[in-house]
Amino acid sequence: MGEQAPAATSEKARPAPQGKASAKKPRPAGTAGAARSAKPAKTAKPAASAKPATPAKAAAAKPESRLAMIRRARRINRELAEVYPYAHPELDFRNPFELLVATVLSAQTTDLRVNQTTPALFAGYPTPEDMAAAAPEELEELIRPTGFFRAKAKSLLGLSKALRDDFGGEVPGRLEDLVKLPGVGRKTANVVLGNAFGVPGITVDTHFGRLVRRFKWTEQVDPEKVEAEICGIFPKSEWTMLSHRVVFHGRRICHARRPACGACPIAPLCPAYGEGETDPEKAKKLLKYEKGGQPGQRLSPPPDYPGLPAAPLGARTEP
Repeated sequence: MGEQAPAATSEKARPAPQGKASAKKPRPAGTAGAARSAKPAKTAKPAASAKPATPAKAAAAKPESRLAMIRRARRINRELAEVYPYAHPELDFRNPFELLVATVLSAQTTDLRVNQTTPALFAGYPTPEDMAAAAPEELEELIRPTGFFRAKAKSLLGLSKALRDDFGGEVPGRLEDLVKLPGVGRKTANVVLGNAFGVPGITVDTHFGRLVRRFKWTEQVDPEKVEAEICGIFPKSEWTMLSHRVVFHGRRICHARRPACGACPIAPLCPAYGEGETDPEKAKKLLKYEKGGQPGQRLSPPPDYPGLPAAPLGARTEP
């Protein structure tokens, strides 16, 4: 692939075939035949495929090696680290229990909606023991704004009772223990481990999965397979922050339906460039949260967050 076809040669330029033709004596000098043979041979036009390919076409024709992909992936991570030095978990929490509960509530809703809901929830049920003793209908009413409130209330009651009865009221710091809790899968466990216990992990949510496929880091769709492949590309020390950076980028610039390609700082490294708006001015209008001059998702963001904090529930319309 990518090789040029050899230029065609004229009939007279070809070597004489083997056989009788090669035994013929040359015509004497001065004859008409010699005069004809003395004429310069016509040069055939180069074949169309012999035209040198442009760098862009050559690059497109040659598939990216795994080593090249890994180098590009790690460069993207470095670039995102410069764009989002303040990347952080976008759920408000003060301890592992609050992060665990908030992460369970974040399914099928935004972190902003969870952050607007949890202040009243934790004011009423600050510990696993308190939440385990809650009346189901009261818990459901408190978390109703996050959606699927009956199923989520069942999970919160179940995991709170398990923490109370099996772990002394403390959130365990091991993945194998966390995934045994009701409503807790690998994604939730990795969020808690990475951000409450400092244990590296890849968090594969919808944003992360969408972007790593756009970046051509993986073709997998199953979250556990995505996690395994991305873990093989980056050193373990980068896993947690990589997750935050990719999710930040997905929420702010590389949106699902209309990515802001023209305002993307890693556009030269992205194989999916052009799927979204490429005009710089139009792309700027698609930016969200602090990149678009809007409040973020946390009511209590970290001190280094450059954007505005979100407002309490009912105080404003979500973007």
